[in-house]
Amino acid sequence: MGFRNQVQLITYPDSLGGDLKALHRLLSTHLAGLFPGGVHILPFFPSSADRGFAPMTYLEVEPAFGDWAHIRRIAADYPLVADLMVNHISRQSRYFQDFARRGRGSEYADLFITLDKIWPDGHPPAEDVAEIFLRKPEHPFSDIIIQETGETERLWTSFGVRDWSEQIDLDVHSAATRELLTEFLVHLGRQGIKIVRLDAVGYVIKKPGTSCFFVEPEIYDFMDWIRGVAASADIEILPEVHAHYSIQFRLAAHGFWVYDFVLPMLILHTLLARDARKLADYLRICPRRQVTMLDCHDGIPVQPDVDDILTLDESKTIVDRLVAAGANLNRLLSSEKRHGDFDAHQINCTYYSALEADDDAYLTARHPILRARRASGVLRGPAGRRERLRCGGGDGRGAGHQPAQLQRGGSGVGGAEAGRPAPDEADPLSQRLSRFWRRPECSRERWGAAAFMDQGEVGLHLDGRSKNPHGRD
Repeated sequence: MGFRNQVQLITYPDSLGGDLKALHRLLSTHLAGLFPGGVHILPFFPSSADRGFAPMTYLEVEPAFGDWAHIRRIAADYPLVADLMVNHISRQSRYFQDFARRGRGSEYADLFITLDKIWPDGHPPAEDVAEIFLRKPEHPFSDIIIQETGETERLWTSFGVRDWSEQIDLDVHSAATRELLTEFLVHLGRQGIKIVRLDAVGYVIKKPGTSCFFVEPEIYDFMDWIRGVAASADIEILPEVHAHYSIQFRLAAHGFWVYDFVLPMLILHTLLARDARKLADYLRICPRRQVTMLDCHDGIPVQPDVDDILTLDESKTIVDRLVAAGANLNRLLSSEKRHGDFDAHQINCTYYSALEADDDAYLTARHPILRARRASGVLRGPAGRRERLRCGGGDGRGAGHQPAQLQRGGSGVGGAEAGRPAPDEADPLSQRLSRFWRRPECSRERWGAAAFMDQGEVGLHLDGRSKNPHGRD
């Protein structure tokens, strides 16, 4: 079983020490015993962009991070989570490079989505394009000039900028794509990976006249197929879908584990507005087979994730407050997914900075309801404005894939590898967090959303107003 009701670490392969070998050493020393729920290592494969999320293959480890032996050693000690970007693959992959050279004569041509697969004449009506949930300006297409023929092929590319996409969408209906995804999953299973997160899975179904995002019921056909393949490799899957919270409920109803992308904003609202009623209401109804988190490599989710849980004014109050303090935003491009001119999709800053560097509020937020913890969440530390501003990759997506400097925060463990003090030696709050998470009750199976509602030791009163954990106003 990959999923455990215990604390899990989320980290880039180079955020804690610089590579996989250093990460394993830290997990065995300074961080020993803190993450019985496992370790999620964000993409460690060769990649051409987007901080690893434009993978060229899943059959290799990026040499700068290490090799498969390092992955297997970590997997021997922890339930290990890896990412599979089921929607796309790198423009620099050998699969796409062969297509770019030979066009439809390539053995890999059927991996990709030429527009005649969606619209028989290859020309999407304007009204269909207007319905698509966009992650880049104007439309999700890219023109590719085939080297051998000079012909132009227009392909589906969900992410990128207007005239360039480093991530090329895969046709998940084709036998070629399914064979490739099967090869990748089987290989990951052989390396000891126990959970695979399906990154960007909401974009895989393209259907005329729809938003082409989480298209039901077709999305479940694909997910049932890939769940079966993963199970044959002794892997569990975790869909990653940034969308209205009701989609997580529907995924859970179909038997999938889900992320709770509502909690980060809801915890902020609770602590900043000093009102826990909405948090209590949500915890009574939220799915129980879910991974909870505060820190996400994409940023703090805003809309559409928390729509209809927080009001527009409540969300705007939090966003405006954090932007004024120096955070930046990932913005929605599709007007139907936003409220008027309010286009905040995700907030880019550390959670410690979001709580205005208040140690007590941070410890309260890190109550054991929160299982998955990003590297910056382990170490605390505000993000400098320069680091926040250089997060962006120019495509409206990479901005949330935050750099190692931002994840390490102000007291980075990576510094211990360079002769600086380890976190427990340098940072009183890190010491408090370490002691807190080593307490026996933080690993009990009984901890969960319902149990959290009954706990008073951190001073959060869910039947009314929240109270400062140390009684100070």
